[in-house]
Amino acid sequence: MSLYPSLEDLKVDKVIKAQAQYAHAAPPGDGANPTSAAAGVGTPGSSLYPNLQELSEYMGLSLSSEEVQRNLALVPVADNQVAVPCCTGVGAMVRPVTGLDVGIRRAEIRPGLREVVLCKDQEGKVGLRVKDIDNGVFIQLVQANSPAALVGLRFGDQILQINGQNCAGWKMDKAHKALKAAAEYRIELVVRDRPFQRTITMHKDSSGHVGFIFKSGIITSLVKDGSAARNGMLTDHYICEINGQNIIGLKDAQIKDILTTSPNTMTITIMPKFIFEHMIKKMSGGLLRSAMDHSVPEV
Repeated sequence: MSLYPSLEDLKVDKVIKAQAQYAHAAPPGDGANPTSAAAGVGTPGSSLYPNLQELSEYMGLSLSSEEVQRNLALVPVADNQVAVPCCTGVGAMVRPVTGLDVGIRRAEIRPGLREVVLCKDQEGKVGLRVKDIDNGVFIQLVQANSPAALVGLRFGDQILQINGQNCAGWKMDKAHKALKAAAEYRIELVVRDRPFQRTITMHKDSSGHVGFIFKSGIITSLVKDGSAARNGMLTDHYICEINGQNIIGLKDAQIKDILTTSPNTMTITIMPKFIFEHMIKKMSGGLLRSAMDHSVPEV
């Protein structure tokens, strides 16, 4: 079974598969081009091409045949075979609209665990602040240009072990003391990616919008039938990342600029409001704005 980052990908993939099936079933000599049909590049007179056009009008997207062909990865096939969409990229997702979008890869939340090794800076710090929630230890702040930022730690990551010690049941002070007492040149952490967060991939419409309104970083309302609503965006959730870039602590005008300059495919990482507010409890907005790592992650 294929996975799709957005509803638009699912819809377009269905059209592409129908075109491929039609081309495969077409009798020899009728002029059908299997590869072209599978890629959604049919001629204006094709019986299936209007479906893609109707999809474009329904979703308000720019889904010309050239756009789909540019973003669709195809499996190399022999002359007598029909090309089919390729399951590539993050989690083997079929993505006819998003293609190999870099924002999806930057924002990916991996289901497994990872081990990171970091050291302290010249001041003996690693650049982390943590918070204990439900007997777990979670990253509350990653300082910009710190050792923690350099190894890819993010707001909301759960720390499971520090130098082989299980962190379950630890309070915030105990975790900070363990980091402070650790050796200067090697600190081993076992981390789970952002368990309280989830990602939503959307596509801008012809006017450049995805269909949600926010205030102070919180999703306040959704536009009916917009890409945000179609793909499962929820209100009363904080925006944590845009295309993998942390925007916590930024002013609304700065967030708007990032949204405006983002490409047509956009992946937003969100967290429920009550969890987010508990995560940043007793942290000033100025600290989040000035100290939090807001760099664009590498992929």
